[in-house]
Amino acid sequence: MENQNYFSGLVGGVKSLLTGLKTTMREFWTPKITERYPENRKENKMFERFRGQLILPHNELNQHKCVGCGVCQNVCPNDTIIIETEMLEDPETGRKKKVLLNHIYDHGRCMYCMLCVTSCPHGALDFDNEFEYAVFDRTKLVKHLNHPGSVVQPKK
Repeated sequence: MENQNYFSGLVGGVKSLLTGLKTTMREFWTPKITERYPENRKENKMFERFRGQLILPHNELNQHKCVGCGVCQNVCPNDTIIIETEMLEDPETGRKKKVLLNHIYDHGRCMYCMLCVTSCPHGALDFDNEFEYAVFDRTKLVKHLNHPGSVVQPKK
């Protein structure tokens, strides 16, 4: 009885080994598709749906669509986005209006859920397709998305 259990276990082990070797040999002979990554860095393009880093697109006049409402900051589950605004008086109308000072984004904390992009009522945010963001210091992952001297695009 013990010999039967021993031999049935041995046969089962050999079958398992042969199944694994069959898979290994099949993959060994299939053609490989390898990107020569460091060398072909210039030609390497990511697919359209790839989410790289959050950006605040600016036009050629250094204008963006962000009004500083803070919706993206409120919906972000990781507190990745910080909006700093200031209330200034408009010289034309004399009314106070909110002005965006800093739009800070911590790329190291982002989980790419895209809640900020989809919830923005003005369509001010987007993700780029870049993929090389490796750094040695995590403080370099904190970005100011609004460019120096940028203003809000006037409504059409």
